[in-house]
Amino acid sequence: MSFEPAPTRLQRTYPWFLAMVGVGALVMAYTAQYGFGLEPCNLCLLQRIPYVLIAVVGWMGIKHPQWVSPGNLTAIAGIIFFAGAVLAVYHVGVEQHLWQSAAGCGGEAGAQISVNQFQQMLQEKPPKSCDEVDWTLFGVSMATHNAFFSFVMAGISFNAARRIWITS
Repeated sequence: MSFEPAPTRLQRTYPWFLAMVGVGALVMAYTAQYGFGLEPCNLCLLQRIPYVLIAVVGWMGIKHPQWVSPGNLTAIAGIIFFAGAVLAVYHVGVEQHLWQSAAGCGGEAGAQISVNQFQQMLQEKPPKSCDEVDWTLFGVSMATHNAFFSFVMAGISFNAARRIWITS
């Protein structure tokens, strides 16, 4: 007869926390886009992917806790948050003109295009440049806020994973 310890409060609540953070961040991004008319650039759109993954990881932990251990689940969340933070820092560097974006921001045209392609490009709205900051809070761009938040969440997730592994 094997004894499995009862899940701790952290193990039970952290998947819910992850799901709420992921969904909450996406709701904020879509509210800024559709509610306040802030057009996202390509890097802004890419920064939403980690939050989708966090919501999925949280939902997996809620619905299928047997698939992955709570400690591994929180460590995976920490890795996702850290990757999101790195992407956000990259975006901040583009905003501050420290480097150019490799994400196709700003609608740079290829070297050779046909006249028909050129006419079509003139009729389309060009993509938003990734180095334009449309909105700030306390003089800080949304990408900077996202970088800070993602680094904090990565630290919280790694600490939670450590605590879960210690108590398991």
